[in-house]
Amino acid sequence: MRSLPVRLDAVLVQALIAAALSFAHLHDLAAAAGQDGWKAWAYPVSVDLLLVAAWRRLRSGGSKAAGWCWFLIALTASLGANVATAGLLDLDAVPAWLRILVAGWPAVAFLGGTLLAHGSTAEPEAAPAPTPERPAVEAAPEPALSPATPVPPALVTHARKVADDHRARTGTPIDLPTLRARLGVPLPLAEAIAAQLT
Repeated sequence: MRSLPVRLDAVLVQALIAAALSFAHLHDLAAAAGQDGWKAWAYPVSVDLLLVAAWRRLRSGGSKAAGWCWFLIALTASLGANVATAGLLDLDAVPAWLRILVAGWPAVAFLGGTLLAHGSTAEPEAAPAPTPERPAVEAAPEPALSPATPVPPALVTHARKVADDHRARTGTPIDLPTLRARLGVPLPLAEAIAAQLT
């Protein structure tokens, strides 16, 4: 018996059902606010794409302030449509303020999407303060590890998590300089750890 290429996940099915219902509510609200035809279908797409873009920013590991800001704006738009179309709003007599919000949404979504897609994903580092020049001092060589020196298993476990996280974020295996920097260990120890990760 052949296995299915994609495992059917109950949580994913539930998420798809919720997304479809939210999509329908946004469409109905946009249509009731005077955005008919293809425009009514574009509104839920823009809300959902802004949610996805904000979620990706939150998962990127960089600055999360912009991600949270736009995620909450898109979530408010989605929840607002869901609540408004649940019988609390007469869709045959949409108030003027709601028509204004719906008409202004494309500009808000465009701004949010642009800032999330092209904004900085990490906080800029402060420039180091200038220091007076000193005579060059030869750096002491890092001590070499004896091949018999074992690497603590807890450090290898931590390094494996760091390497897995790097692969998940970048799609590439972690290189030795990055591993060394993330762990804050000397080069010989980083090489010994890397040998155990392969």
